[in-house]
Amino acid sequence: MTNQSLTPFPAGRRWTVAVAGTLLQTCLGTVYAWSYFQKPIMEQHGWKNEAVTWVFSLAICFLGLAAAWGGLQLKKGRTEPRAIAITGGLLFALGHLVTAAALWKSQLWLLLLGYGVIGGTGLGLAYVVPVATAARWFPDKKGLVTGMVVMGFGLGALLMSKVLAPLALRWFDGNLAVAFAAMGCVFAVLAPAAGAFMKNPPEHGDAGAEERESEGAKASAGPVTAAATAAAGDEGGWGKFGLLWLLFFCNIFVGISIISFQSPLLQDLLRIRNPDISAAQLASGGATLIACGAIFNGLGRFLWGAVSDRIGQSLAFTLMLGSQIAVFAVLPQVGSPLLFGGLVCYILLCYGGGFGAIPSYVLALFGEKRMALLYGMILTAWSAGGIAGPKFMAWLRDHRPADAAPVAFYCSAALLAGGLVLTFLPALGVQRPR
Repeated sequence: MTNQSLTPFPAGRRWTVAVAGTLLQTCLGTVYAWSYFQKPIMEQHGWKNEAVTWVFSLAICFLGLAAAWGGLQLKKGRTEPRAIAITGGLLFALGHLVTAAALWKSQLWLLLLGYGVIGGTGLGLAYVVPVATAARWFPDKKGLVTGMVVMGFGLGALLMSKVLAPLALRWFDGNLAVAFAAMGCVFAVLAPAAGAFMKNPPEHGDAGAEERESEGAKASAGPVTAAATAAAGDEGGWGKFGLLWLLFFCNIFVGISIISFQSPLLQDLLRIRNPDISAAQLASGGATLIACGAIFNGLGRFLWGAVSDRIGQSLAFTLMLGSQIAVFAVLPQVGSPLLFGGLVCYILLCYGGGFGAIPSYVLALFGEKRMALLYGMILTAWSAGGIAGPKFMAWLRDHRPADAAPVAFYCSAALLAGGLVLTFLPALGVQRPR
């Protein structure tokens, strides 16, 4: 089947959807720069690691829950994608405004409500729409385009840590409350504007979806078999979904643990190497790692999404998880800040790669008709990882400060080994490419 027969939509129109979806994801991805604010918030308000980490964990938790609900609404077709995306964008902006009030009044519970619950709910609603919608517009390039869209989420941390946050803090003399209020106003304009372009393709263009489902899914899956796609509706379908959920969770847990503490971990290493280093230099080093990590996180979503189209999603996850085991085994012996930063960036390349490959993996195993629903549901693995990973790291840093990092790295390697085993299960469609 030719690409033309798979793409009966105007090229300009579908790329508008993809670009707008990427812009929306970039706004949402600023949540990954939370560690940039974590230390100054702790210092200004006297809160502990575990307390402040709950803010980020709640945001990711409600992201996954809201994404599952949003995917269900997309599946039912009762609510337009753009309505869900606009609502999510507005809630995300509102979360920043409530965060500003929380920091102004020094109220931790309000911070948890604003950034964690309200902002996280907005994140989930707005996140699921561009991915599911872009996949319908690009039946011929699902892995590539969904990878491009979610790449924006990874690059959002770069935008926040190197542009928005430094400018806002400079303009407002380090006032975190006013900075969050300003960012909330920016997102209140950009996110809903991008969300307004989220529309499904015309009905006549999608009329052949069911006939294309088997062949299109097989093309995007690579080694994932047609039999696996056909089995989506059988009694083993939910068991297969559970295995895929666990695989996704393993990759998320280790990556999000690093994301939530990458800046403090690097600052600790820099302080050991140079006890006289200034606070400004430490902050600059942490911000640089966040920015570099964000670039690799974003690139990973795009690159691994494209690679998974060529070699298959199961093999892509095998490579991602297997290589990370080696990295985590080496990390405890690393004393160079530069090498440490490089290895962290590789972990985030693979972390982002999981998000780039998972949409087409869901599509390949379960078909187009269940894509929006199950893609939203599998993001609950993000919720679980968003709580478990950062809380695990925070507990180690508060209760075992002397060896927190090595213990975390070895535990991550062990979890990845469990995930690696899952990639070889026949239920997840492992075959060697021809």
